[in-house]
Amino acid sequence: MSAVGAAPHDDATAGAGLGPALAAARARLGLIALLLALAAVAWWSTTARMRGMDDGPGTDLGALAWFLGVWVVMMAAMMLPSVAPTVALHARMTRRRSPIAPLAFTAGYLITWTAAGLLAYGTFTLGRELLGDGLAWDGAGRWVAGGTLALAAVYELTPLKDVCLAKCRSPLGFLLGTWRDGVDGALGMGVRHGAWCVGCCWALMAALFALGAMSLAWMAFVAALIALEKTLPWSRIATASTAALLLALGVLLVVAPDAVPGLTVPGGADAMRSMGAMGG
Repeated sequence: MSAVGAAPHDDATAGAGLGPALAAARARLGLIALLLALAAVAWWSTTARMRGMDDGPGTDLGALAWFLGVWVVMMAAMMLPSVAPTVALHARMTRRRSPIAPLAFTAGYLITWTAAGLLAYGTFTLGRELLGDGLAWDGAGRWVAGGTLALAAVYELTPLKDVCLAKCRSPLGFLLGTWRDGVDGALGMGVRHGAWCVGCCWALMAALFALGAMSLAWMAFVAALIALEKTLPWSRIATASTAALLLALGVLLVVAPDAVPGLTVPGGADAMRSMGAMGG
């Protein structure tokens, strides 16, 4: 009889505990939805900014300020979907401490990718200054692009890639190992997580430059590879498949660039049409 009498009280207690849990789950889903919405806006903005700018491998990056603006938007479009689970878990662990900490974490993550963009721009510009016409497509250009893809393929199979990818694939392990309280702590954790992500993905970004840094098609292709590597349960198979694909693209880029689907060959008909569209 006492067990029957206790049931309403137990149900009420369970219901009282369920309310905050549901509210927290809704908040996490709302945060993920916000990040995905920001990524969608970033894709739209990138499409508007980069339309008609793809000149293939070696595309001019423009002025530094303009490039950085495009780069940050590109990184938001490409990376926010794959980092959303980590941000959501961080939000769950900080929901009673600082509601804006997850946004600071995201900002720190993008700060690291901005620094990576600065480094990429400097490397690209320095290479052009030192080699000049030597990087022309009919000269060493196609070999440099093909070699970059081959290097990216090799990196996919290295222990360092495995270590960096493991940090990206295990949000809980990363958060527990680097935890810092407060908004400043969240910002710093985001910077560190971004650094692991750069270590994981820098070769794929180099491949993007080799295929056409202003190509929306190749940008989507690289973003898909990054997302698959971070989410598929078979990480070793994913990285090996990516390596094989990059190597095949590198070989084709050298021996038969016209056979690479979606590639704008510098000096080719597609590149001429792109320049005409920008001039119009």
